[in-house]
Order: sequence, then C-alpha cells, then structure tokens
Amino acid sequence: MLSPWLETDGARARVEEWSARAGLDLVRLGTEGDAEEIQDTAVTQPLIVTLSLLSFERLQQVAPVADDAPVAGHSVGELAAAAIAGVLTPADAVALAAVRGAEMAKACALEPTSMAAVMLGDPEQVVAWLEGQGLTAANRNGAGQIVASGPADAIERIVAEPLEGTKIRALKVAGAFHTPYMAPAEDALREHAAGLTPADPTRPLLSNADGTVVTSGTEYLRRLIAQVTRPVRWDLTMDGLVSLGVNSTVELAPAGTLTGLVKRQLKGVVTTTTALKTPAELAKLREEDAQ
Repeated sequence: MLSPWLETDGARARVEEWSARAGLDLVRLGTEGDAEEIQDTAVTQPLIVTLSLLSFERLQQVAPVADDAPVAGHSVGELAAAAIAGVLTPADAVALAAVRGAEMAKACALEPTSMAAVMLGDPEQVVAWLEGQGLTAANRNGAGQIVASGPADAIERIVAEPLEGTKIRALKVAGAFHTPYMAPAEDALREHAAGLTPADPTRPLLSNADGTVVTSGTEYLRRLIAQVTRPVRWDLTMDGLVSLGVNSTVELAPAGTLTGLVKRQLKGVVTTTTALKTPAELAKLREEDAQ
C-alpha cells in the first residue's frame, strides 16, 4: 500500500523517521507486510495515518488545495486531519496513531466484542433498536449506514435477526471501537498526549464529535483522545462540510469508503469527488486544476 507513495524524494526518509517515533517498521509493513500482519489494528492505524499524510504531500505538490480548504477525518483519520491542519506534527500524529492502535488492541482483548454494519432503515429507529439490544451506534455514517458496536454475542444476534427493513453485515474488526469498552485505551492516550504541544488549526478542521469546526488545538486534541470511547458522527461531519460551502472533495489514501458515503449522502451538493487510491488519480486533479 505504501510502495507507490514512497517514490517522491524524501518520502522514504520521512516514513523512516515516523517509524522510529511509532516503534514500528512502517516502510516494511507498508511494502512487504502480509494481510494478517497489517490487519492487526496496532499496525493498521499508524499505517493509515502514514499513507494519508504521504498522499497529502503528493497532492500539494501536484494540485495544491487552497490554504482555507477544510479538512476532516473519520475515526483514526482525524489524526491525519490534525496533522494536515497543523495541530500536530506528522511524526506526532503517526506516533499517536501507534499508541492508539496498540492500546485499542489491548482493550479489545479484555472481552469478546465486535461490530456490524447496519444498512437502510430509519436512523433514529435503528439507534433506538440497537440500544435495546445492548449495543451502541458507534459510527453514524450517513447514507443509510450505521455501525453497531458491543458484545460479540449481541452482534451475532442482530446479524441473525436484523431489524425489519435493514440489512446487517458483521465486520472483521478487533473489537467494539468507539464504546466504553475502549476506556483503557482512552486513559493511555491521555497519558501519552500530555507530552504533546498542539497548535491551533491553520485551516477549518471539523470534528467527528458533532461536525463543527474546532479552532483550538488543545480542544481538538482533547476530542481526539475522547473519540475512542464515543460515537463517530460522520453524518454530522458531512453536514458540516456542506455548511462551509464544500462542493468538491478529495479523499486521501487509502481511499474509497468516504467518497462512497459522500456520493450517496450529498448527491447534488458535492458535484466532484476524487478518491486518491494511487498516485495515478493525481493526474485527474492536475487536469481539473488546469481547466
């Protein structure tokens, strides 16, 4: 996943620096790691942030976005967004992602928990039904998708007997992210973050907590720590983008999922979307800039 993004001068050296901070060989993991190895959330999370930051660097070289263009991330993507907005340095963001992933993996091992995607249905009815099943609506993604999170047996039950009018698919995840089951990880993140010095954002930076623009770096870092036990409101985040007048989006690598949600939820509002899955998509953006 990293290989095509390491070809820019200095990219490999930067990832090696981030690797030292994260305590992981991100170059090897992102170029040679097998599926089992990189699906470990302790590895996945810093790799995602690394890849997002590398793709943003290349984007700025090829088709720079305006200095006042807003930025938002989904879950761990908020760490990359924080670095892009100048709240954290890239090295700090990757190191924080490594701590986040490792501590969430430890928390997942304490009890059997899981997650499942609930498609279709009225959002409020789905949320209420999940609560009745002892589950949390951990990701309210908009576009007819809510992710349930909680005890593994409860997840198995709703997959077997979905709410009428919905379709439910179990997800391959380590455990119940964005619920109180992640409280030990939140505590560890808070301890790690005490050594960081966040700066105020240099561009509009939206929060998954409520979709609003956060202007304080200290407040955004506080939200980053708290979000591991709280729901992701990507539906509100998309609404926040619309309120800022956004009509085109670029999703940084690894890309695709958020672009799909934007296309479905904001059809007719966001008219241009680009998912930077590989550097090849940058050519499209260069052509659009030229026009």
